[in-house]
Amino acid sequence: MAGKDRDRDREITFEIEEHFGVINVSPTGWKKELNLVSWNGNAAKYDLREWDEDHSHMSKGVTMVKDEVKALTDILNGLQA
Repeated sequence: MAGKDRDRDREITFEIEEHFGVINVSPTGWKKELNLVSWNGNAAKYDLREWDEDHSHMSKGVTMVKDEVKALTDILNGLQA
């Protein structure tokens, strides 16, 4: 358990390398966005999550590599609107 406690206290760093768009804006002003984000200095991944106005706070989200985004796009394109 000590390792998990240590990980929980570790500071998470991020850099939004590219902003693709806003999917939704909540009544609180938080925006659900698709971005390309580098987490903790690692290679950037596509990232879907909610952010506050100045991107200082975020919700839990989903990160995907390019192949996963392509697979998701195929699934979404197959949905009937």
